[in-house]
Amino acid sequence: MAGHYSRRTIMASAASLAGAAVLPEAARGVLDPGAGAIAHILPTVSHDRMRLKLSLRAPAAAPPVLKVDGRPLAGLPGGTRGRHWRFDARGLDPARRYTLSLSDAGGRPLTDDWHLSTFPAPEAEPERPRLLVFTCAGGMDDMTDYFLPIATRRRLLARALSFAPDAVVAIGDHIYADQRRIGVLTNPEEAERNAAYWERYGQFDRSLPVLGTPNEALLTTIADIQIAALYGDLLRSLPVFFVTDDHDWFENDEASHRLITFPPDWFSLQLGRSVQHLYYPEFLPDPARPKGLPGRSNTAAEPDLSESYGTLRYGRLLETLIYDCRRFMTLKGPTGVFVDTEAEAWLLARTAAEDQTRHLIHLPSTPFGWTAGKWGEWYPDVLQPDGSMGTTVPKDYWQPGWFAQHQRLVGAIGAQRTRAPVSLSGDLHAVGATEITRSGASHFGRPVHSILTGPLGTATGAFPSAFRGTPPRVPQSLDTRPSLDFLEKNGFTLVDVTPDRIAVRLFAWRPPDPLEAIDTLEPVHAFEIPRG
Repeated sequence: MAGHYSRRTIMASAASLAGAAVLPEAARGVLDPGAGAIAHILPTVSHDRMRLKLSLRAPAAAPPVLKVDGRPLAGLPGGTRGRHWRFDARGLDPARRYTLSLSDAGGRPLTDDWHLSTFPAPEAEPERPRLLVFTCAGGMDDMTDYFLPIATRRRLLARALSFAPDAVVAIGDHIYADQRRIGVLTNPEEAERNAAYWERYGQFDRSLPVLGTPNEALLTTIADIQIAALYGDLLRSLPVFFVTDDHDWFENDEASHRLITFPPDWFSLQLGRSVQHLYYPEFLPDPARPKGLPGRSNTAAEPDLSESYGTLRYGRLLETLIYDCRRFMTLKGPTGVFVDTEAEAWLLARTAAEDQTRHLIHLPSTPFGWTAGKWGEWYPDVLQPDGSMGTTVPKDYWQPGWFAQHQRLVGAIGAQRTRAPVSLSGDLHAVGATEITRSGASHFGRPVHSILTGPLGTATGAFPSAFRGTPPRVPQSLDTRPSLDFLEKNGFTLVDVTPDRIAVRLFAWRPPDPLEAIDTLEPVHAFEIPRG
């Protein structure tokens, strides 16, 4: 990680690589031309702190300067090529709108000024936040069988932003660049496509570190196209919360006698961590989240940041628990888990603390309530020879401990007495909403609402019916009441939280619907979940 490199080393590297470190041609072709010297900006906030990640189109020989209401902050470098920078402003006032400006070391503006607000204080009583939530936004621009063009994704994002959300949550699969699985593919067409991908962009050298080697150039080429070109500066005035899922660790979740892809091996782990380090902010600390949870930043100056477990706290009105279900998954049979056991204890404690906030939302990277027969799901269901979904033919290498942890988490969500039991998630490339009335032996008087928030970037070949031969279905161990049966469409979800209810609006679009329809897209489904 970049914390192992001195500023002198990074500046020298940036100077020597100035010609080679500019934004790659493949990314320049899809980058927002209106962002000037900036390739992308992604900020996050808490009630008293801001953190920004940004990349420049060309390397800077000296740190750029961010001013927060006139207070200067010198950028800290990410990587060794002089293009990626991070800023951390602390000791801010809650619920305050700050003016931000960015200049080079000589004072020349790099972009126009903009605004970013902190969240209300934990004890405040705000009236409403609006969250924008989506999943699966990654994918290369030139693989249109599997991913929408960047321009179409930006158009969907622009429509979502027209509803003026207060925060953005992006659930997993920000990157698609699978590694080890390509060596064991049995489908000739898929193997050929993957081989062409890596022939076009190059191969990682797994014997070298990620940063400070030729691997860094390849990594930034991939992420410039899939992250920087997509977001540009569209979200610079909105706090973002990016949670990782399987593809963010540069693998698809799958298991066979030839390869088990998770938990991620060391090199895949460093690829995923490096993308986060360079492109999107870690989770800021929260007083109610233990400091010792796994996934802490390993940058010596920033040990209070979390890479995998986060909190979106909006006064006493809302607490959202955000958690990666891949990085720390274990293959320990009846005691296997998706979420580290200490992190699970934190989730259960916060779910039980109903006097702390009026609403609590769980946001796991892997959804409750649906299965597409994938290996890395909470459920043992897999596609059977007759086309049904079930367990007669077992799912290889599935761990019963995963469902046991599911039962503890869903049980805690459903046991809340005063708050609405709600989960938002992604991963399955679909839009949908259902109510879980039974999970295993647990029956819920108030059903647990599980919402698939919609994929921003998926194209035909990556929807479950095409990629897995089945749409998402209800696991055999659950009883559910769908309010919106799954739609294999692109989309996003808006969540309005007020003191007495959570209002949900789901949006859906997919070719051959006309592109122009995106600009006036309205909800395909809307409903409210009352509190208590």
